[in-house]
Amino acid sequence: MTGGDDLSWKTLGRIVQQWTGDPAELTEVIPLSGGSVNNTLLLVTGDHRKAVLKITPHRVDRELINEAHQIQMLHQLGFPVPRVYLSHPGSLEDPNTYLLLEYIPGITLSEAKTSLPESEYESLQHQLAEQVLRLHEHTRSTYGKVDASDDHQETSWTNFYRSLHDQSVQNLRQVDAIPIKVRRKIEKLHSRLEQYLSHSDRPRLCHGDLWGKNVMVQSDPSGKWRIAAFLDPHLRYAHFESELAYLDLFQTSSKIFKRDYQAGHKLEDDYHQVRKPIYQLYPMIHHVQHFGKQYITPLLRVAERVCSVV
Repeated sequence: MTGGDDLSWKTLGRIVQQWTGDPAELTEVIPLSGGSVNNTLLLVTGDHRKAVLKITPHRVDRELINEAHQIQMLHQLGFPVPRVYLSHPGSLEDPNTYLLLEYIPGITLSEAKTSLPESEYESLQHQLAEQVLRLHEHTRSTYGKVDASDDHQETSWTNFYRSLHDQSVQNLRQVDAIPIKVRRKIEKLHSRLEQYLSHSDRPRLCHGDLWGKNVMVQSDPSGKWRIAAFLDPHLRYAHFESELAYLDLFQTSSKIFKRDYQAGHKLEDDYHQVRKPIYQLYPMIHHVQHFGKQYITPLLRVAERVCSVV
């Protein structure tokens, strides 16, 4: 029922009743794709109500607590996100950390790319550019992650960006398939980011993990496809180019998106030549360590481009 973890039907039923406020019966639990620590489950009641539960058993999971805060922040700013039904940080009485969210029907933007007519997908890319531009309009004077404490504030972009990836770069030493020469070049780059990532812009609000599977789309009553929700935010005030490079790395943004975005926010010339390959290197490092060896070849390919320009 829950992927091998000892979450009882009684525990899940209690969460459902807390959500509905009535003696609703939990009738179905469907595992969904999720993180490596928490379980992500679709809960279905006898009267066909649905909700998505993210739950980390037997410990306090700050990431889930921060996700609830970030989703509520995006909602307040007017972005399409699931409603937060419940958020529990874990306690002595109930040691599970969980987040109960609105179930958003539809398909992901990744699925839309291969299943919808070209004109419909192009319309979604127009919408995506509009939403990302609007997100990046929110600024502040310091860089940092967004969470309930708001303690993460840094005046230097390169200091903040380096701090996000210090551990991942160190962990590369444990990946035997990465040639020593490549690893040393990455470590050298990492120590000298100030030379390459300096820019004239200010900290802008970024989603932090914006790719096709974190964008839900659905058809409205007229048959027009629209963006229904952004999922799994890792909100941070960052250099907006890092988000654009991420979108491009995983082929989430099309030529239409890039044209629309740059009509509202012009990119500097050295973005494509220098900063874009660097911003695409670090997600590949992360993916090698968290998702497996299938990302080693893409990492080496990006590393080669980086080494040719730095």
